[in-house]
Amino acid sequence: MLRFIGKRLWNGALTLAALVTLTFFVMRLAPGGPFSRNRKISKEVQANIEAAFHLDEPVIQQFGRFVWRLLHFDLGPSTRFRDYSVNDLIASGLPYSLTIGFWAMVVATFVGIALGILGALRRNGMTDYVAGTIGVIGIAIPIFVIGPVAQAYFALHLGWLPVGGMGAGWKSWVLPVLVLALPNIAYISRLTRTSMIETMRENYVRTARAKGIGGRRVLLKHTLKGALLPVVAYLGPATAAIITGSVLIETVFALPGIGRHFVDAALNRDYPLVTGITLLYGGIVILFNIGTDVLRAWMDPRLRHA
Repeated sequence: MLRFIGKRLWNGALTLAALVTLTFFVMRLAPGGPFSRNRKISKEVQANIEAAFHLDEPVIQQFGRFVWRLLHFDLGPSTRFRDYSVNDLIASGLPYSLTIGFWAMVVATFVGIALGILGALRRNGMTDYVAGTIGVIGIAIPIFVIGPVAQAYFALHLGWLPVGGMGAGWKSWVLPVLVLALPNIAYISRLTRTSMIETMRENYVRTARAKGIGGRRVLLKHTLKGALLPVVAYLGPATAAIITGSVLIETVFALPGIGRHFVDAALNRDYPLVTGITLLYGGIVILFNIGTDVLRAWMDPRLRHA
């Protein structure tokens, strides 16, 4: 098991290194620069500003400086937000983004698995049709459409929840979390339902029933463990989808997370901030994928030799 974990960690480190390199050079291939919109300043002043941020150096030298800072956990100063470093901006917005992502993942996992189990146990019944309808809505309609619709109905029409911001306490989290969780509820419920139906047809499940074991015990001890393996494998990519989706959610609901900084930085060519947030998101996704692989290997020892 330790060898399996070490191999996954090594692969994750290589992936993160490739992400660092691609992010740095792709950002500099984009047209324009951090100060290209400052048309009112003279060329001399702009040259001095670029020299202060080391943008006048060769790209390879800039990359070496960036890697050296990264090894010291320093992502450099932001070119868009004065007097703030990338570390400061990430530290201020990360708690909000992690809170939204965590609760969205919790809601998506538990609600999706529950709907999938009910749909598999009561096939072609009302519960199965309701779960299927939620699945179609969550998959077919993107979150940047569901978000404004939910705001218009639950906030403006009914007045139950705030439109956006963080001024209403826990109520401010409800709509962003539910909207972000909905697509993954759809995928997890459909995946759980299909896997449950296939697992219930396995020979070891039929043998357990033939021995006279109660239905609840067969479900919890035999069926559920095998059926959840594909769901656990999906949780890593699902985390990536939730992290990516939080960028849109934070913009739609005006939340002070890193997503709004990321959008603003991309529009204004803030190289250090875009690179820092991309690496943070990539690192979180890699860690969740490693955790998913380790959990699957613990549940099914055959995967440790893969």
